[in-house]
Amino acid sequence: MPEIEWPLHLRFFIALALSFLIGLERESSGAKSQGPLFAGVRTYSLIGVYGFGCAWLFHINVTWALPVGMLSIAALATTGYLAKLKLNHIGWTSEVAVLLTFVTGALSLLTQIWVPMALGIVATFLLSEKSQIEKFVERVDKAEFLAVLKFLLVTLIILPVLPDAEYTQFDLNPRHIWQIVVLVSSIGFFGYLLTKKFGDKVGLWLSGLTGGIVSSTAVSIAAGRVAQKYPDRSGNALQASIFASSVMYLRILILIWIIKPDFIGLIWWKLIILAVIGSALSFGIRSRQPMPEKTAVRSPQNPFEIKPALIFATMFVALSVITVLITKLYGSAGMIVLAAATGVTDIDPFILSLVDKTPSFESLVISAILVSMMSNTIIKGMYFAFLAKQERAATLWRYGLWAALHLR
Repeated sequence: MPEIEWPLHLRFFIALALSFLIGLERESSGAKSQGPLFAGVRTYSLIGVYGFGCAWLFHINVTWALPVGMLSIAALATTGYLAKLKLNHIGWTSEVAVLLTFVTGALSLLTQIWVPMALGIVATFLLSEKSQIEKFVERVDKAEFLAVLKFLLVTLIILPVLPDAEYTQFDLNPRHIWQIVVLVSSIGFFGYLLTKKFGDKVGLWLSGLTGGIVSSTAVSIAAGRVAQKYPDRSGNALQASIFASSVMYLRILILIWIIKPDFIGLIWWKLIILAVIGSALSFGIRSRQPMPEKTAVRSPQNPFEIKPALIFATMFVALSVITVLITKLYGSAGMIVLAAATGVTDIDPFILSLVDKTPSFESLVISAILVSMMSNTIIKGMYFAFLAKQERAATLWRYGLWAALHLR
């Protein structure tokens, strides 16, 4: 698609409109705060036009015009800031907005038009949403923020330097392994945030649903403990456990689709049917008493922290190696036994390592995935039944039927 050619006069009016927009926000904010006004609509509009003019001079080979114009605006902003300090008003927001207005006006001529439009609109939005941004910052959990920051730093530093090559007879690719870790942690973190945000507000069953994006096994254990603590409300806890397990199929389906989309064709409908069956099995469960409003399934550990990511990476590598060895030594029967054994814990590393290392989606791979899911379903049912005596019979027949339907 060819790029749209914006004529000079339209670029000028865009520069004027964007600078006018920034100035309008600054003047309206100044009127509300009743503080000293550094510049209003007219001044910001003139600064945008000034930037456009300096860019035009630069365009006709007066190369010094643009840097001198920028320096002059910076000197003007500095003078205004020093004047504010004498009145005990601290803050660089308006001064930075002035510099950005000049840059927006200049870029309206020098580059693709989406660049100044993005700068002007985003700047206006950030300036106008000051109170909302401050409220958001107040609500941010510092520990979670630091966990995300550390993980992003490690990702941005480690991922680019990891070798993109196959090592050992097991074809282990360090960069590809870490990319999978980042992917799984990102999806899990989304579910973690949903559970943190809505877990105490939307009811036990829905908090289990969102928690299942992180770990359905962890949610089943947590729901079982809720049922153990509130025996008369264990029906709601069983619903939360079943809903979390239903989400597992959709979560794994998304992961397989991202890692190897060619594998989706033969298994997507099986996983969706199993997810629908799980949801259907949750109907008809009733607690003897309504759940307390504040009762919810607590979120598992933040998957964006370094420790869970490293544990997942270790399990992924170990299961990749073990799967190759078991298949060579014991063939398809060995892989099926391994798939059943992995159901005791988190099955994501096993399934993703299996999909990642398999060149073609053979029936054996499908069977191994379904067996690992069946094993995991049985284990979660046993976890919950052990903790929730009031719903033991309902738990065992629901999870037992669900597990049996995994067999083809």
